Amino acid sequence: MPSFDVVSKVNWAEVDNALNQVKKELAQRYDFKDTGANIEKTKEGLVITANSEGRVEAAFDVLKDKLVKRHVSLKHIDPQTAQPAGGSTFRQLIKVKEGIDRDRARKVIDAVKGSKIKVQAAIHDDTVRVSGKNRDDLQATIALLRGLELDIELQFQNFRE
Repeated sequence: MPSFDVVSKVNWAEVDNALNQVKKELAQRYDFKDTGANIEKTKEGLVITANSEGRVEAAFDVLKDKLVKRHVSLKHIDPQTAQPAGGSTFRQLIKVKEGIDRDRARKVIDAVKGSKIKVQAAIHDDTVRVSGKNRDDLQATIALLRGLELDIELQFQNFRE
């Protein structure tokens, strides 16, 4: 029975490349000189630090620009508000969302069932597996899911005959 998986994964290699480009640009640009602007990857997400809230926001704009140029969807990032970090510095945490949580998986399954396409959808951890009798139904399901307005980026993997 043909099937495929609906996932939401981040291309971490491209995120790392974008981070390296942002670090380079923060070091070279004149408007970031002597602001202490820095970006780093931690286990919570990406952390931007600078000596003013405006410089943190400007560094975040540079990060968004670099992510878009590297084809990383901005739906994967969840920026928090900039907070004073002690001394005269500000800090902003940008969480990176990966995987499909239960609520969004239910929305995907409801959309598939509501479309009356003859396929079955089931939740497996942070993915949704869609299976059907023929390939055309699966391709119609992919087209349907691409048209959905979700706040996560969907990819389709493991298309099996």
